Amino acid sequence: MADRPENTIDSEEDSMKGRFLTFLIGEERFGIEITYVVEIIGMQPITEMPEMPDYIRGIINLRGKIIPVLDTRLRLKKPQIEYDDRTCIIVIVFHGISMGLIVDRVSEVLPIPEDDIAEKPKISCRESRGYIKSIGKVGEHVILLIDCDKLLNDEEFDAVSAQL
Repeated sequence: MADRPENTIDSEEDSMKGRFLTFLIGEERFGIEITYVVEIIGMQPITEMPEMPDYIRGIINLRGKIIPVLDTRLRLKKPQIEYDDRTCIIVIVFHGISMGLIVDRVSEVLPIPEDDIAEKPKISCRESRGYIKSIGKVGEHVILLIDCDKLLNDEEFDAVSAQL
C-alpha cells in the first residue's frame, strides 16, 4: 500500500477547518470542531465508575476499547432527562484519549466561516469554566461552540484517564 503524499493529508485537514458538528441540548444549539470528532454512535450500556463526578456517566466498551462517557447536558449544568432514541454519543479524541459525549441529538455538520464566529460575551461567573469557546452565527441561529480542552480540568482528566 502506497503512502499518501503529505500534501494530501494537509488538504484533508484544511477541508475540516471551519466545520462543526452541531447538536442540541434541549433547544440550545452547540457545535464542536469536526477535527475532534471520531464517530457518532447510539446509546450503549454504560458501566458506572465509583467516585466520579455525576456528569461522568461511566465507561463503555466500543469494539474492545474502553471509553469514558460524559453527559454533556449535566456538564453544562442542565437538568438531567431520560435518554431516548435520539440521544447519542459523540466520540471525540482530545489530549490523546477517546471520550464519549452524550448529547440529546445530533443535528448536522456545518461550515462556519471565521467571519461568522464571534467572541463569547465577557460575562463572568465564578462557576463558569469557559466551556464555550466562541459563538457561531448561521442564518438566524446562534451556535455555542464548545471548547473541548475545557470540558475536564487537569484533576478530572487525570481521574478519568486513570480508569482506562
